Amino acid sequence: MSETLANLLQENRRFEPPAALADAANVKADAYEEADADRLAFWAKQAHRLDWAKEWDQVLDWSNPPFAKWFVGGELNVAYNCLDRHVAAGRGDKVAIHWEGEPGDTRTLTYADLHALTCQAANALADLGVRAGDRVAIYLPMIPEAAVAMLACARIGATHSVVFGGFSADALSGRIQDASAKVVITADGGYRRGKPSGLKTIVDEAVAQCPTIEHVLVVRRTGQEVAWSERDLWWHETVETASTEHEAQPFDAEHPLFILYTSGTTAKPKGILHTTGGYLTQASYTQHAVFDLKPETDVYWCTADIGWVTGHSYIVYGPLSNGATQVMYEGTPDTPHKGRFWDIVDKYGVTILYTAPTLIRTMMKWGDEFPAAANLSSLRVLGSVGEPINPEAWMWYRKNIGHDNTPVVDTWWQTETGAIMISPLPGVTGTKPGSAMRPLPGISADVVDDEGKSVPNGGGGFLVLREPWPSMLRTIWGDDQRFIDTYWSRFPGMYFAGDGAKKDDDGDLWLLGRVDDVMLVSGHNISTTEVESALVSHPSVAEAAVVGATDPTTGQAIVAFTIPRGSVDTAGDAGEALIKELRDHVAKTLGPIAKPRQIMLVAELPKTRSGKIMRRLLRDVAEHRSLGDVTTLQDSTVMDLISDGMKSAKSDE
Repeated sequence: MSETLANLLQENRRFEPPAALADAANVKADAYEEADADRLAFWAKQAHRLDWAKEWDQVLDWSNPPFAKWFVGGELNVAYNCLDRHVAAGRGDKVAIHWEGEPGDTRTLTYADLHALTCQAANALADLGVRAGDRVAIYLPMIPEAAVAMLACARIGATHSVVFGGFSADALSGRIQDASAKVVITADGGYRRGKPSGLKTIVDEAVAQCPTIEHVLVVRRTGQEVAWSERDLWWHETVETASTEHEAQPFDAEHPLFILYTSGTTAKPKGILHTTGGYLTQASYTQHAVFDLKPETDVYWCTADIGWVTGHSYIVYGPLSNGATQVMYEGTPDTPHKGRFWDIVDKYGVTILYTAPTLIRTMMKWGDEFPAAANLSSLRVLGSVGEPINPEAWMWYRKNIGHDNTPVVDTWWQTETGAIMISPLPGVTGTKPGSAMRPLPGISADVVDDEGKSVPNGGGGFLVLREPWPSMLRTIWGDDQRFIDTYWSRFPGMYFAGDGAKKDDDGDLWLLGRVDDVMLVSGHNISTTEVESALVSHPSVAEAAVVGATDPTTGQAIVAFTIPRGSVDTAGDAGEALIKELRDHVAKTLGPIAKPRQIMLVAELPKTRSGKIMRRLLRDVAEHRSLGDVTTLQDSTVMDLISDGMKSAKSDE
């Protein structure tokens, strides 16, 4: 960015924490002062929330940056902290997971049940020759065995690599090969939109290219026919016949816990490596602090998939280390009907809900009547994760899901950071719709300009982290130089992973998405996030995606793809009138510089299975290029419709 980001969007609404929640909050305002006074002592105190087999000698070794070591010399076992200690304390009968399958089948697992299954899986893996330091690939649907597989690896010191169940055979084989995994844990299939989808067939295709794989362990979920070879083993014949007795051994705080692959700018995905003590400390603390989790009374539901970092930190390690009761759901939010999520909230009395802005905007598009048909009065804290949330989606979430009285904690963090970094604390922070507010206690985040200098309040720029944090990635698996080049080279001594942000006049932080998604319009850096937020603030708009397209006059011009709300008439003249109204609305909200050159009214946007909008494809359409790779799209026909609409719009010009 040649200059700081234009700071266009103004937001004056503010919501203070409910008094009752503030009075009983797990974390109060003094946590910021405590962390500011001595950051390392603060993190040492949070580490003491865990059970350690051996105390550490040094909180942080930062003698060889950017390679951090936290809780040096300390030893612990992650699975012990998530399971054994709760059972030993007499809480074995407490529900750990209320599991709901997409077809409506259910399972309830207590901490004792989860402990027994994890011990069986640990014994089975050990019998298959898996040792501490070996890698195990996990390719499963959202079933309890996914959490069990992860915990069993952690228990025996094997490093797990979970691959999202929507990825192709090529993507899976590339990740297996990069990690040199020894075993794959998968299922015959899973349910998606009412139908069984195959997973074992994809694993068979992937493993054919992976000589390091010795065994494929298969959970029977759908009962569909699968091909079988000598290396294949059924979970129910292997794991569920193993002994339920297994003693967890402690591992060094820096022992590798998991590798999680995230897409890179090159074709080769980045294997983000997380270790044991620092990661669990911050995942566990942030679960307790950001969600104000009360394990005795709360029922928590994170709607993410186990294949993403949110599923690692806030379905498996964060909640279970705190002894939480949680909901896990296998399927899609509209199967068999668009009220399924809200029925689940009511059925289990969910008190804390953590979901993605994409899903919130989808629910807005479907209509208010679906949440209105459910009770939802059990909810007391709402969370948002995955991308910046626009103010109107935030307000809809608070009003329609939280009945206007629940705090919304909008969280910023990444696969690389391991745990939440920037977020309101629900009992402390007054919130603003669309803002992640302030760094958490013990976290040093800042917004800087091109030279790495802090921007003043009211300015925008690059989001950086100035100090190491416990759950930080340790490297990119097998490629230390790429780790340095990717995250530490842009601003010396600071971590930068590519996100833009602005500080408002109060110094609160607003995330602006990837700096790659910043448009340079007539010399002004404008964030796609702000223009999308302006569009969605119009009552006729459910969702919008904005890209910059090359323009001979302004350098780049703003092109918007907009999904109208269900009841809006877009036929003929009404559609033309709406487009003009939306262009004028953006100009009025953000200023004339941000007025889109073109607005397309579309029925859907190109999204990955995880719900991320693929703006790269929209840029291709906006610039009339042939489409790039569409294999990760949830529905590739969406792009044909958008391309056809763009061509007809061009012919009308």
